[in-house]
Amino acid sequence: MITSKVIAVFVGPAGMALVGNMRNFMTSIESIATIGLNGGIIKTVAENKDYTERLNKILSTVFIAFLAVAILLSITLLFFADFFNHKIFGDDYQYSFVFKVLAIAIPFYTLSIFFLAIINGLGKFKNVIYINIIGNIIGILVSLLLITRFQTVGALLAIVITPSLLFFVTLYFINKEFLILNIVRKNKFDFSVIKDLSSYSLMAFFSGIFGSFVYLTIRKNVIATVGIQEAGYWESITRISGYYLMFVTTLISVYYLPKLSVAKRMEETSALFWNFFKIILPVFIIGLTVIYFLRFFIIRALFTKEFIPVEGLFFWQLLGDAFKVASLILAYQFIAKKMTKAFIVTEILSLVMFLLSSYFLARMYEVEGVVMAHCITYFLYLVVLVLYFRKTLFKRIDN
Repeated sequence: MITSKVIAVFVGPAGMALVGNMRNFMTSIESIATIGLNGGIIKTVAENKDYTERLNKILSTVFIAFLAVAILLSITLLFFADFFNHKIFGDDYQYSFVFKVLAIAIPFYTLSIFFLAIINGLGKFKNVIYINIIGNIIGILVSLLLITRFQTVGALLAIVITPSLLFFVTLYFINKEFLILNIVRKNKFDFSVIKDLSSYSLMAFFSGIFGSFVYLTIRKNVIATVGIQEAGYWESITRISGYYLMFVTTLISVYYLPKLSVAKRMEETSALFWNFFKIILPVFIIGLTVIYFLRFFIIRALFTKEFIPVEGLFFWQLLGDAFKVASLILAYQFIAKKMTKAFIVTEILSLVMFLLSSYFLARMYEVEGVVMAHCITYFLYLVVLVLYFRKTLFKRIDN
């Protein structure tokens, strides 16, 4: 929230749109750098934490794979910085050096994700929370320094640098569990581990890379057809959405995903679904209602007077997020049970629907059409998932 305020004051709506483009690019980079194995690591560590030899083999294999991919990615970013600058920002902006800085940061960023996934899989929920708190404090301080001194350039650099600094925090916490360097051994590398986790890789690639591409394409279309200011408004409501969604996604990934992964019977999975729907979802909807009525205050608190038009985007964004959160617990079942094909099909359908509907509605309602498309997409996505998991979802009721 503090970072958003600083960006709004020093960068404005136009700069906010560029920051959004960089954020989408970073999501793609994360998917590539981690080979899409983040969710797979959490599940696999949770299943094998009592089997030392198997766990050591998994950690050694993934560590070496992550490091190799990160180095290749760093080299690519370093030598093709101008190309990425053109694709992400266009010819009117020269931020090639930001991608060169990212090339240096990528290995640290990748390993921090790896360590955090291990800690999550081990069920050390408090440590995961501590890491996120410390990481956010570091992120605020670095962002404040860079944005106030370098404006838009500083905001872009903050996006690139701050995640990599989490490496030192996660390294400290992982070494409290075991000395990672004593476990990782080259002779323990086993390609079959990567093969077993490949389904997670495919799921994350479609979600991370294709999803980021869709959002980047939509924002570019808004810039071209409506204006860069309006694209900044959409990025602003997306940032607000990201703040409260972070609570739910963290809760699901830290608490529900490990439990869904180890649930053997349909009744156990059904109980987890309904526990979420009865306890978490109602609280979230109440929170959304409060946010809607406080939207003017939120805009003034988080941004500046320039961002007042964002008020008109709240209704559709919040309604869409309610549908999104309701569908999240069901969607995580794809990851927990490695249901790769079903995940990819539903993900493609939802992203294509969002892309096409946003193009169509943006012509009629400008930037408001994009949030309307967001709402429609997640409503239909929820309907599809309820139908797909109907046997599991209503198993408890039948009994």
